[in-house]
Amino acid sequence: MLKIVLPLFLLIKLNKSWGAMQVGLFMVGFLTSVMCMHDFGIYCLGFNLGMDFLSYILVMLSVWIVALVVLASQKINKEENFSSSFLTTNMMLLLALVVTFSSMDYLLFYISFEASLIPTLILILGWGYQPERIQAGIYMLFYTLFLSLPLLVSLLSLYNLGGSLIIGMSSISSVEFNTEVLWYFSTIMAFMVKLPLYLFHLWLPKAHVEAPMAGSMILAGVLLKLGGYGLIRVLMIFRSMSFNFSWLWVSVSLIGGFMISLVCLRQVENKSLIAYSSMAHTGAVLCGLVVFNWWGVTGAVVVMVGHGLCSSGLFCLANMVYERVGSRSLMVSKGLLNFMPSMGLWWFVLSIGNMAAPPSLNLLGEISLIVGMMSWSCLTMLGIMLVSFFSAAYTLYMYSLSQHGVFYSSIYSCCSGKVCEYLVLSLHWIPLNILILNSTMVMI
Repeated sequence: MLKIVLPLFLLIKLNKSWGAMQVGLFMVGFLTSVMCMHDFGIYCLGFNLGMDFLSYILVMLSVWIVALVVLASQKINKEENFSSSFLTTNMMLLLALVVTFSSMDYLLFYISFEASLIPTLILILGWGYQPERIQAGIYMLFYTLFLSLPLLVSLLSLYNLGGSLIIGMSSISSVEFNTEVLWYFSTIMAFMVKLPLYLFHLWLPKAHVEAPMAGSMILAGVLLKLGGYGLIRVLMIFRSMSFNFSWLWVSVSLIGGFMISLVCLRQVENKSLIAYSSMAHTGAVLCGLVVFNWWGVTGAVVVMVGHGLCSSGLFCLANMVYERVGSRSLMVSKGLLNFMPSMGLWWFVLSIGNMAAPPSLNLLGEISLIVGMMSWSCLTMLGIMLVSFFSAAYTLYMYSLSQHGVFYSSIYSCCSGKVCEYLVLSLHWIPLNILILNSTMVMI
């Protein structure tokens, strides 16, 4: 793992040069992709770090999204809005994410999992552009910390009982049922908030709306995946208890996905709508993880990757509109097809990716999730139908309201798009649609 971590440390020294940092991040992404092998168990072992195939997928996604964040945030460099601090914050966040995804020890995983919160908070408070960003930062901080402290107590208890915190070697035995139930819930709730699970989601739309474009891209692209990754790692300890409560999580996820879809249909702010749509996807991811079959887990991982690329691209588009129109309201920024015609194509291809149309990765992931959930219980069919239908409904609502109609009368002209913006959007769209040609790259 040092061949990935050490270049990231060296890149932090380049925080004065935006171009060098950009080239360095894409080089690290290229070197990471060269290491790809499908038939490995765990490799790059050392210093309690190592990667299996799941870790590799998410490390690669993290490097790629952060490279695109730096490429998309050229405005911060041009305006000299503390650009070196911005680069340092992003690199510290990437470092925390790489260590989290490659940790072989539960305690190191917990420390780096919580450490990723601090750079995210700095991004929201430092480069957000509305006074409400302080409230959004406090919501995110306290929601995460309140349910993370029981996780720390749970991990220390696991070490006290079993004598090991190595992932894959830790287990519990000879524990009373009531104690195991309390232990189970105190362990997984931190990851449910990070996903976020419906009923624990209030911090997410606030954080997305108040964050700058970089914060929204990283939140949607990588940070929400920490919850799914953590669940995969800890549910193996509580296998029998997880089977007992699968019905609870599937019910909450499907009902929550339906409720969130109805909320999306009432949104008039584009970033808020995209943020709420993320929660409908993460509910499906949770369903796949708790049904405990190959189709469910594989579909969850594919949806995590596909949603990370698609949602990050949609936040890019929303910010490009905000820079030109000066408002995130869909009532003000409608009729975009009239004066930004070339951006209409990108809105279309990323919107259909968001509703899981072919040939996007989201289609492959949702088919796998549906097969896994139907094999677990046919009663889930009703929830799946509602979530799938309304997912298409609110995506079409967002596209039609933003692109069609009479545009705002005070806007006379604007730049339809720059080469850099097209490059960022294409680097989101190409992996999202090309990876399905070799789906073994993202299927565990």
